[in-house]
Amino acid sequence: MNAAAESEPQASAALIRRVTLVGLIIDLGLSGLKGLVGALVESQALVADAVHSISDSITDLAVLVGVRFWSAPPDDCHPHGHGRIETVISFFIGLALFAVAVGIVIKSFTSMLEGSSNLPGWPAFFAALVSIGIKEWLYRWTIAVGRKVGSPAVIANAWHHRSDALSSLPVALSVVVGWAFPSFRFLDQIAAIVVSVFLLKAARDISLPSLGDLVDAGADPEARRAIEEEALGVEGVEGLHALRTRHIGSGLSVDLHIQVQSTISVREGHDIAGEVKARLLQAGHDIKDVLVHVEPFEGGS
Repeated sequence: MNAAAESEPQASAALIRRVTLVGLIIDLGLSGLKGLVGALVESQALVADAVHSISDSITDLAVLVGVRFWSAPPDDCHPHGHGRIETVISFFIGLALFAVAVGIVIKSFTSMLEGSSNLPGWPAFFAALVSIGIKEWLYRWTIAVGRKVGSPAVIANAWHHRSDALSSLPVALSVVVGWAFPSFRFLDQIAAIVVSVFLLKAARDISLPSLGDLVDAGADPEARRAIEEEALGVEGVEGLHALRTRHIGSGLSVDLHIQVQSTISVREGHDIAGEVKARLLQAGHDIKDVLVHVEPFEGGS
């Protein structure tokens, strides 16, 4: 049983490395393709999309390096494990997306003010279609792996892939509309700004939860109520208070005080606390660690 428990994190880490390495190779290939085609046909939207794929490559590398550390078991210096490394990497991915989005907006507005608009050719359209198909497939695979192993960093990286797929849509659309209406040359810059909107939303959705975890934000009210109900459902628990939770990587650490009858033995109180811990660990909510304090119940409501 112990060997199986120890091998599970290793298997999860291997799965993360596999899907992320494939993503890295694809992102490097797509960034080169879109960058080359975008430069040849002078499409700012496609070049911006290529930069997005490069940022995907950077976050792929961050996950590949980080998984070696956050999957390590607890030690004397890190008794709660190394899960916060995963949170830091998730936050980094969000910041990378934000920086890319701001750069795209600045470049697009500058080009519009200078009047330097070009009509992208059909190669930009086909390059965008290739990116949409491949990155959507990569998103679905990565998000499935992230949910299976419960990794917020992998899930964040999956959304980075999805945002890359979505950002290619306005690029393809600008080519089609520009072909039908040649006077609408400014659509390439508009498409680039639309790309940045997708990036900003993805950055917000990734960074804010990670930042909350880094400043020890607790579980949401619904999860707290579920934890309280599970603990109070254990026979012998008369009440509880001082429930505290915090996120450590993909897991949740729980600390609570339970009240038991003051007339029972220390052994009985210890057994009740053990049952509370076991039930919470099996209840879901990504609970990885539980600390139960036992106090005497003196009566009252």
